[in-house]
Amino acid sequence: MKKVRITFWTLAILLIGFAGGIYLFGSNSNVQQQSNSSGSIMMEQAVEPPEKIKKVIQTYNLIKENYVETVEDQQLIEGAIQGMLTSLEDPYSSYMDIETMEQFSEQIESSFEGIGAEVSIVNGNVTIVAPIKNSPAEKAGLRPNDQVLSVDGESLEGLDLTEAVSKIRGEKGSEVVLEIIRPSASDVMEIKLKRDTIPIETVYSKMKKVNNKKTGIIEITNFSERTAEEFAEQLMNLENDGMEGLIIDVRGNPGGLLDSVEEIVGHFVPEDIPYIQIENREGQKEERYTDLKEKKKYPIEVIIDEGSASASEILAVALKEIGYDIVGTNSFGKGTVQNAVPLGDGSTVKLTFFKWLSPKGNWIHEEGVEPTVKVEQPDYYFSNPVQIKKPLSYDRAGAEIKNVQQMLIGIGYNTERDDGYFDKSTQKAVKKFQKDHDLKETGKVDKQTAGVIEAALIKKIRSGEDDQQLEEALENLYK
Repeated sequence: MKKVRITFWTLAILLIGFAGGIYLFGSNSNVQQQSNSSGSIMMEQAVEPPEKIKKVIQTYNLIKENYVETVEDQQLIEGAIQGMLTSLEDPYSSYMDIETMEQFSEQIESSFEGIGAEVSIVNGNVTIVAPIKNSPAEKAGLRPNDQVLSVDGESLEGLDLTEAVSKIRGEKGSEVVLEIIRPSASDVMEIKLKRDTIPIETVYSKMKKVNNKKTGIIEITNFSERTAEEFAEQLMNLENDGMEGLIIDVRGNPGGLLDSVEEIVGHFVPEDIPYIQIENREGQKEERYTDLKEKKKYPIEVIIDEGSASASEILAVALKEIGYDIVGTNSFGKGTVQNAVPLGDGSTVKLTFFKWLSPKGNWIHEEGVEPTVKVEQPDYYFSNPVQIKKPLSYDRAGAEIKNVQQMLIGIGYNTERDDGYFDKSTQKAVKKFQKDHDLKETGKVDKQTAGVIEAALIKKIRSGEDDQQLEEALENLYK
């Protein structure tokens, strides 16, 4: 009897460029499976094909014998599989052919190359869930909920997630142009990115003095194969250094392995309450418990945002329901568990097998985890890349000017207004910025000036300055 371990899948089949360990197996649950004589994997107690399956065979034979052109068997078979999975209307159930699986296997055994963003299908659109820390996607300013319309001029309309990802991923150093629509912007934007090696570090920690107390901050960027081990090591180091309070930051964390988050939750959720419930199609629930005797003696908070998904939400809601504060904005909302089932020829079907529920039995799917302390980031955090067709100048108005005004205010240049009208104060702020950055002092925002403004803003955001969510979490921790 062969056991196939359950994977806690995040929002896409894979990170674009396969960044991170999202695709690895890992869980405490096992699904019993067996191999047939041809080597393919079959579920025990397999469902007998219905009588109507003859229609599929009939259609297959009809095409093979009569279609105007010759059609390969593989094309028809894979088309049928894709059709069945598409009919489920579940963006997390999909098919990966042999080539895709081979590419993936190569990536997980070596470095990860791509743009570094997690994607999902949301309302039929390829949508950014979260860019990975220090990735090309993050540096280019891609944000959660950005919709990808095309890749290098080729529309993604009608493609499934696997097909879309295959167009976006690519070798380090190669360039790709994404056509993006952002909910807060009225115009379509073109974003050029250079693919790179995606960082594989997933845990970052530091100690900070807050109210004269040693406060640990641990950021988890995704839940991959070594994340739990890295987290345990860094948590122990902070505790040995006299940590008196802890902030766990999972903003922009698209999720990952169930094993990984289960081990991390085991440091905090005591044994008298389940840290998660797994529900099957019949509604039967499996409650899972840690062996932790008691909660930590120090206060803990978790920071989330709209890019926190799946495994991140397991961690956040588990700690929320045992009394810890959750700071930030509503998380993404993914409450299902998938299993990867090999088909025997190198291809794989990823299928949703279970729902996961919170310790108290709540399902956060498509709703997300609601923070106990809601905090938005400053407006300039959500500025859009500037699309310059012709220079922005005095006495003009529009959304692009409003966007530039917000960016300038964010990096410390007072435009006195942010309503989209390019007045004298805006012109003065632009000239001062140009002077400070060795640009020609025209008072107009051309492509060069816009690029330098964007770079300065991204640098400030990445520095953590004016991080109101973190500031509120630190202030609230010891109340």
